[in-house]
Amino acid sequence: MRIRKKTPKPSAKRPPLYFIGYRGTAPSTDELVMQYEREYGGPLSIRHEAGSPESWQATHGPWSAHVVMPLPASHVAEIMKQLAWEHPLMGAIAPSVAPPRDMPDAVLLGARLARCLTLLTQGTAYDVTTQAYLNPSDWQNRPLTTFQIDDHLSVAQDDTARPDHVWFYSLGLAKFGLDEIELFQGKGLPESDANEILNAAAHELLRMGQSPKVGTSIHLPALDQTLRIVNYRTAAPAGRMMGFRQLQS
Repeated sequence: MRIRKKTPKPSAKRPPLYFIGYRGTAPSTDELVMQYEREYGGPLSIRHEAGSPESWQATHGPWSAHVVMPLPASHVAEIMKQLAWEHPLMGAIAPSVAPPRDMPDAVLLGARLARCLTLLTQGTAYDVTTQAYLNPSDWQNRPLTTFQIDDHLSVAQDDTARPDHVWFYSLGLAKFGLDEIELFQGKGLPESDANEILNAAAHELLRMGQSPKVGTSIHLPALDQTLRIVNYRTAAPAGRMMGFRQLQS
């Protein structure tokens, strides 16, 4: 195990992983520790930040995440309107800074914390990157040793972006500090083909731990297919500007 000299800080470059909407009093840190260790083992340690009892640093092994429960009402009023949910209070879980190879574990810790807080509050988690709403019954409970990128990634489509083409794009790679990926497919072709390519490419980019440069070829072992990165651009299909790398066979 590597020795960390300083507690990891939440990343200012990435949005929160999850917002947690709830009613009533936020769970205590003791309740969160008990729930987490019952679900996933431990130990989970939580440190309150000095002078901020609502701000916690949660650590399990070498992984760490930042939790704020609740967020100040003055800071979240506009976000609450956008989410259009009935929860009067909201918390957030943010990833700590980690090298690309460690981001899957950091994201997995954030997801486990979000699931535990959703169960404790009987509230709703909102996955900021994929725009998915997760009630207590919606979570996939996986063993501590299991990471499934499908739990953290979705593929969306838009048939108005280009004439005669459908725009397929990923939402979720940004959690790991990577650009999202996209491809354009002629209308009428099977959607499953684009979904398979984007999912396989997401697996490969996560394994690589970096976004390849334009002109780079990527081999997808799962499909025995090689694609090229032919363009980079920014777009905001989910309401937040993100980078996209275009795939082409």
